[in-house]
Amino acid sequence: MSIFADRETRLVVQGITGRDGSFHTRQMIEYGTQVVAGVTPGKGGQQFDNRVPIFDTVEEAVLQSGANTSVIYVPPAFAADAMFEAADAGVEFIVCITEGVPVLDMTRVRPFVDEKGARLLGPNCPGLISSGKSKVGIIPGNITDPGPVGLVSRSGTLTYEVVAKLQGAGIGTTTCVGIGGDPINGTSFIDCLTAFEEDPETQAIVVIGEIGGTDEQDAARFVQENVTKPVVGFIAGQTAPPGRRMGHAGAIISGSSGTAEEKIQAFHDNGIGVAKRPLDVVGLIQEALG
Repeated sequence: MSIFADRETRLVVQGITGRDGSFHTRQMIEYGTQVVAGVTPGKGGQQFDNRVPIFDTVEEAVLQSGANTSVIYVPPAFAADAMFEAADAGVEFIVCITEGVPVLDMTRVRPFVDEKGARLLGPNCPGLISSGKSKVGIIPGNITDPGPVGLVSRSGTLTYEVVAKLQGAGIGTTTCVGIGGDPINGTSFIDCLTAFEEDPETQAIVVIGEIGGTDEQDAARFVQENVTKPVVGFIAGQTAPPGRRMGHAGAIISGSSGTAEEKIQAFHDNGIGVAKRPLDVVGLIQEALG
């Protein structure tokens, strides 16, 4: 199976006529994703590539196309409004690719999305890909094949690297999810671990974390208490100097709670095998799958 997106996903693209939106819409369609609508205010009534209807609002798009999932490719200044609009229109799953969304905006968006009963992935994330079924976001479709491994990561580029290495070893994935590394986001490690645990086709799970915050420690404890499938991990930022922000806005160490050492220890303490390098994830997964 897969988690969060599959062949039944009906996708509306917010910002479909922009540079990034148009490029990745074509990639998603080529992969086989059901892109049923696009939204660009002022361009309602037009078509994207003569096949995807464009609407002025998400509400119109949902009513006319039956879209249940949205992906957002709009500038940071408009991303919060796009997430508000999607949730208000009844979209069940909202994926925000946009980087640089102000944290203050997210303090308003996250509770609103939760109140509406929608799931948010991101912002500042690569989205997800359910191998052979549906691609929502920017993860390349040619680097993974269907298989038994579920992957969740805070880092987009490390997602690509690890998935490609697994593919090179003949190991495919059920779903790869990039949750993003902003201080306030939607879907968490624990949300993904829960879904992978419940997915009968996922036999092993990869967790890719990074310095900053305590999400990885929380995930490790959750694995110990609730996950029966083998889990392996990697922590990025092991050479980062204390107090230095590295990459993601959330990747900043405060005291000892956000260090790579503390996270790696939490993984070890809770039965999660830890790779020293991204490449080493392959060997750990091979052992886990037997």
